[in-house]
Amino acid sequence: MERRHEVLFEQLNTYRSELLGVVEDITAEEADIVPEGFNNNIRWNLGHVLLDQYLWIHALTKEDIPIPLKFNEWFGFGTNPSHFTEGTPSLGELAKLLRQQPQLIREQNENRMEQPFPPTEMGMHTIEQVLVRTIFHEGMHLGAILAIKRQLRKLSR
Repeated sequence: MERRHEVLFEQLNTYRSELLGVVEDITAEEADIVPEGFNNNIRWNLGHVLLDQYLWIHALTKEDIPIPLKFNEWFGFGTNPSHFTEGTPSLGELAKLLRQQPQLIREQNENRMEQPFPPTEMGMHTIEQVLVRTIFHEGMHLGAILAIKRQLRKLSR
């Protein structure tokens, strides 16, 4: 495997560890609070990160994703916590899936990082390009989670 691909998988693992570390001390109740000025909560952001990565790989490869399609109804673009149902994964379930995801993505894609696929709507045509985009996207949601967490800590004082 080329070094730059190894770097992408290292970044995916590093950012995922950072994301999970930020929510380690968050309770399930806190994860469901939407603070004033925010559209979503921590649980939604976690589910969205998980789903987004799989959806972009699917958009490229057209292969099935390893989570139920129902995730799109809870965490897809344009959704919010009002779309949650009794079946929506808990904070713990999402953390487990997020912990497993980088290795699953690596196992499924490390030997085809530069394999060309028909381009996505954003012009990406390789797994390598998709991972660059989804790692950036995860960083944006990490920032949102940090902002929500700061607000939650202010409210609890």
